[in-house]
Amino acid sequence: METLFGILNNCVYGVLAMLALWGAYCVILVWRRVGQTRFADEEDQDEFLVELEQALEMKNYGAVTELCEDDRRAMPQLALYAVNNRNLGYDKLRRRVAERFQQDVLSDIEHRLSWVGTVIKSAPMIGLLGTVMGMMGAFANLSSGDKVDTVQMASDIQFALITTALGLAIAVPLVLSTASINIRIRKMEDLVGVGMSRLFEALKFAQA
Repeated sequence: METLFGILNNCVYGVLAMLALWGAYCVILVWRRVGQTRFADEEDQDEFLVELEQALEMKNYGAVTELCEDDRRAMPQLALYAVNNRNLGYDKLRRRVAERFQQDVLSDIEHRLSWVGTVIKSAPMIGLLGTVMGMMGAFANLSSGDKVDTVQMASDIQFALITTALGLAIAVPLVLSTASINIRIRKMEDLVGVGMSRLFEALKFAQA
């Protein structure tokens, strides 16, 4: 029985370690993805938009393509898509660009973020499983009818407390990281919204 509990205890530690690594990996990926997708601040985006508006004012679509083509951030790529599909009509183009932003940018970020949410929910549950297993081991020791092995009982209780602490230690930093990432996503959406409004105004003027 002690051998079985020892194997299960190691399995719990292993699962918690994998959850911690996977959660950290997904957080880093999402953080980098958001950083690569958005402009650093409004001033940085404004410099890009001024150059873009000047090219559109002169109806120099080649310059727009050159400006946006190698820039993998959301705003330049959406601007390039809008310019390349400018003959669709104003309202239809706005809908298409919004759909593209949702599918190509936000969906990928939300997919990765959902994995972080899964880890946040799973880690305390695995920790609780370890708690239950530790207490089961302690009570099995008490009910054995033989002389109680106090060292083994202390080890079982320690395992129960450690797994609970580890589950929370994994979940809490990920909750804070997710909150920070969500703030960055909201800022990115605000910047893209402002940028797209200026882009469509410039595009509308260029096609007038």
